[in-house]
Amino acid sequence: MDRILSEFIVSLRHAGVRISVSETLDALQSVRLVGYGNRDTLRDSLLAALPKSDREKEIFSRCFDLFFSFDHFAGADAVADAGLTASRPEADSPLQKALLDGDQAALVMAMRDAAREAGLPDIQFFTQRSAYALRILDRMGLPALDVRLQAMQSSGAPGSAQQAAALEKARTFLVDNVRRYVEQQLALNTPTATEDLLTSYLRHAKLSMLEQQHFQDMHLIIQRMVKRLNDIHSRRRKASRRGQLDFKKTLRRNITYQGFLFDPKWKRRKIERPDLVVLCDISRSVMRTVRFLLLFLYGLNKAIIRIRTFAFCSNLVEITSIFDEYPVGVAVEKIRLGADLPILMGRTDYDQSFRDFKANHLDSVTRKTTVIILGDARNNYAEAQTGILKAMYERSKRLIWLNPETPSFWGTGDSEMKKYAPFCSVVKECNTLHHLEGVVTSLVHHRH
Repeated sequence: MDRILSEFIVSLRHAGVRISVSETLDALQSVRLVGYGNRDTLRDSLLAALPKSDREKEIFSRCFDLFFSFDHFAGADAVADAGLTASRPEADSPLQKALLDGDQAALVMAMRDAAREAGLPDIQFFTQRSAYALRILDRMGLPALDVRLQAMQSSGAPGSAQQAAALEKARTFLVDNVRRYVEQQLALNTPTATEDLLTSYLRHAKLSMLEQQHFQDMHLIIQRMVKRLNDIHSRRRKASRRGQLDFKKTLRRNITYQGFLFDPKWKRRKIERPDLVVLCDISRSVMRTVRFLLLFLYGLNKAIIRIRTFAFCSNLVEITSIFDEYPVGVAVEKIRLGADLPILMGRTDYDQSFRDFKANHLDSVTRKTTVIILGDARNNYAEAQTGILKAMYERSKRLIWLNPETPSFWGTGDSEMKKYAPFCSVVKECNTLHHLEGVVTSLVHHRH
């Protein structure tokens, strides 16, 4: 592959642009057609081949401007001309020759080769700048140039002082350009390191403690997680349609072809969609966790999962139709505000909410249904209605309770969690994005 294009794609990936093998091949073909002669044409062709979303296009523009900035060793001619005015020293290495000749192309290629050997594309932190600059300079031949410079400075030969001054100026020019190049590579990689740290923090931060300014970042992280789950399921469906090779049927079928396997037969396995019934406590103490769980679930492809959703506080109502009418983000915001919903946003009442579900929706729970209840089980000292929960547990395939509180608080005060736990297939603490991802992944991968 074209070395320059390969390095640019690595920089894009470090910056957060997802680039597949097929897109890399498209970019390679584009470069073969347009070449590197016209910067704007090159930019447009790569822009059409590599980034996909608006965010990736912004990253591409920044990376392109940094990577294809042709100002490295600009002014090399002036340095060479200054050396000619003095008595020019004889060059005894390729580096010295390129510096004294003002050969910008040779200097750039030598620096890029040395940077690749030094592992510069892996730089992430500003504290690494000096170390990488020294490695690059060592590989370019700076130690030999320093030895030559010291010999000139200590020599008493005629003109040696002028030659040493010319070489010293060329050395300073070299060091300054290498440092700028390291700074440029750091600028290419720094957003990725920062984003990775932020993503790691947000994945494990308590959802109830998140500030509003992080919500957009959380939505982007969830979108990436959902896309990964959708991709995994798509591959599973392709494998399911094809199945595994059935040797016995294949051999029997191909007897007429004298053993040549012209007509292979496959073992087929049907992957069924999980049926979910989700009950969400939308009181203030739980709403943020509910928000992100619903973004997760409704971001999944409808081919993966079927969902009926209910919200409750002082009573229970079905909210599935809101997700049918509005995009996921808008629907979640409407639920949070309680807009146009016949729900009473008073004290949380699991007693009344469970009785509402039994009266109007219990028939929706079958042996194929997974019931998810997201709530802190704090019932304000009302009846726990464990009998209704038991009926839901017995009718369902499994019942999962997700509690945003840590287990040490279960059963304290008005919490009824210890009364509800015996009638749940799974009880999990769920108060971070990492917890939510684990729950949703287990739902998608669960054998039905």
